Amino acid sequence: MPEGATDIYLVRHGESRAAIEGKLFPLLNGQGDPELSSEGRAQAIAVAEKLVRLPINAVYVSNLRRTLETANPLCERLGLNPIEEPDLREVHLGDWEGGLFRAKVQENDPLYQRMQDEERWDVIPNAESSKSLKKRIGRALTRIIKDNPGKLLVAVVHGGVIGHILSEAAQSRPFAFSGSDNGSISRIVSVEGKLTLRSFNQTDHLHSVSSESHLPT
Repeated sequence: MPEGATDIYLVRHGESRAAIEGKLFPLLNGQGDPELSSEGRAQAIAVAEKLVRLPINAVYVSNLRRTLETANPLCERLGLNPIEEPDLREVHLGDWEGGLFRAKVQENDPLYQRMQDEERWDVIPNAESSKSLKKRIGRALTRIIKDNPGKLLVAVVHGGVIGHILSEAAQSRPFAFSGSDNGSISRIVSVEGKLTLRSFNQTDHLHSVSSESHLPT
């Protein structure tokens, strides 16, 4: 590893509980904030078992509870307190927040199809724009990397966030990395401000835990 490089393992949070028809998830600043499902908690333990032997210096989470609940088993094993970075929160899904996004996907809503075709979130009414997403995630990464030269970090975040970071690192299409699994591990390295993609969607540690969710939740 080059001197001064920041090595970041990006963990997608465990599976969150299922949405109940007619009842939205609890909201935090307008975004759905469900807790982990029992399967998600098992995925969190599997992530901890996978990463605990690494010389991790810090663990970052967003301000949404599913990332903290996923990080807790690892932090407890390492004796670290998770560091909250609100700018790593999930893409804001506008009028489809609170669990409605999942229903729209299952219905194969025409707007969802258009969103995939155009590879931008703000096809959804009042959803976050690509410009806004890029600005805030870039802001978060700049702070984290500046504070941690030469260190190994874990960031437990969201599918949309991982997809954006990896597409920036690989200079690919916006949605090229949008299919990360719950509990999966991806990896980037920052050297002198340049991001390099090392791995995407590692799931071998989840062999005894299954999840079918590839949606940004």
